[in-house]
Amino acid sequence: MGNQSLLQAIMNPLRTWARVNSPFAIHFNSGSCNGCDIEILATLTPRYDIERFGIKLQGSPRHADVLICTGPVTRQARDRLVRIYEQMPDPKFVVAVGSCGISGGVFQGCYNIVGNLADVIPVHAFVPGCPPRPEAIIYGVVALLNSLKQPAPKAPDAEAVA
Repeated sequence: MGNQSLLQAIMNPLRTWARVNSPFAIHFNSGSCNGCDIEILATLTPRYDIERFGIKLQGSPRHADVLICTGPVTRQARDRLVRIYEQMPDPKFVVAVGSCGISGGVFQGCYNIVGNLADVIPVHAFVPGCPPRPEAIIYGVVALLNSLKQPAPKAPDAEAVA
């Protein structure tokens, strides 16, 4: 095993640990009624305290790992959404919050709606509801982070060792 591969073997679990335990998120409203946005802000209050999981809201997509997006994608917001997604460093993850982000919701079929979030950018987690409760939003983001953890190595079987 070369020095480079040894370094990668050591650094990859460390990167995953840091990504899971201290994700920076950015919030983007792509055309919602602001009901989901209010619930996302409620997750920052002392009652719900999403920061206890290490999640911190950022103001710049260049410093964010997770894009928390609400609302259906409007024609006006589509290019901005794609630009923000492209400005995020790899690996990047997207959470669609609310019925509108998942399926278009009550705005589905409107003249100015391009579609749901998954039609425009790849989505890694969905949080249903209109609007979803803060507990559901926290659960969705934490479930996404838990899915990023590498599986623990299996212990050798007793029969294989003998």
